[in-house]
Amino acid sequence: MIDFLWLIPLGFAAGVLGSIIGLGGGIIAVPVMTFAGFPPTLAASNSLFAAFSNAVASTATYAKQKRIEYGIGLRLGLMCIPGTVLGAFISDVMTPVVFQILFALILVSSAVYIFVKRKITEKPYNLKNSMMVFAAAASFFAGIISSLFGIGGGVVFVPLMVIGIGISMRNAAPTSQLVLIFASLSGLIVHSLLGHPDFTQAMLLSIGAFAGGLLGARLSLDIKEVKLKILVTIVLMAAAVKLVIDSMGVPF
Repeated sequence: MIDFLWLIPLGFAAGVLGSIIGLGGGIIAVPVMTFAGFPPTLAASNSLFAAFSNAVASTATYAKQKRIEYGIGLRLGLMCIPGTVLGAFISDVMTPVVFQILFALILVSSAVYIFVKRKITEKPYNLKNSMMVFAAAASFFAGIISSLFGIGGGVVFVPLMVIGIGISMRNAAPTSQLVLIFASLSGLIVHSLLGHPDFTQAMLLSIGAFAGGLLGARLSLDIKEVKLKILVTIVLMAAAVKLVIDSMGVPF
C-alpha cells in the first residue's frame, strides 16, 4: 500500500482539474497510471472509482451553488448506463496498443474542446424529440468511452449540453458532474464484477479525487480560466504524444 500512496496526490490533482472543466479527472489520472506501468484495464477501472468519488464531491458543492440542471442531468445519466456496461466488456478484449492510440485521440479531443470552449456560443434550450434522440445516442457513446477509458465521458457530455441543448457554460460543467455519477458508478460496478480494479489502489485514488472535487468546485466560481486552460491543454497534448510513441514501441 505504501508503494501506491502517490495515487492520493494524483487523484487530488486530477479531481481539481476534472471538477473545474467538467470532463472528469480520468483524462489526467489514466495517462499517468499508464505511464507508470499499469495495464490499461486496471488504470481505467481504478480511475472510475476516483471519477465517482470526484463527481459526488463536486455535485454536492455545485448543488449548494444552484448550478445543476437536474432534469437534463438525470436523463443523460440514465441514458449512458447501457454504454458503460458495454465499455467494460470491450476493455477485456482491447489490446494495450489500441487503447493507447484511441485514448490519445480522446485526449486530443479534450484539449481542443478546452482550448475553444470560451468561443462556444450558448443558445436557447433545445429539448425537441430529434435532439433527445441524438442526446440518447451521444450518451450511449459517452458511456462506452467512460467505462472503456475510465474518464467519465465528460468530453462528450459538456459539448452536448452547451452546443446541442443550450445549457450555459457556467452550468454545463456542474451538470456534467451529476451525469458522471451515473456513468462512473455503473462502470465501476461492471468492472468490479469482471475483476478488473485493484481496490486498494482505487481507494487511494478516490481519497484524493474526493478532496480535489470539493476544492475544484469552489475554485470554479472565481478562477481565471485562461492560464489553467493553456496548462491543461499542454498537459493533454503531451500525454497524447507520449501514448502514441508508446504504442509504436519507441523508448521515451
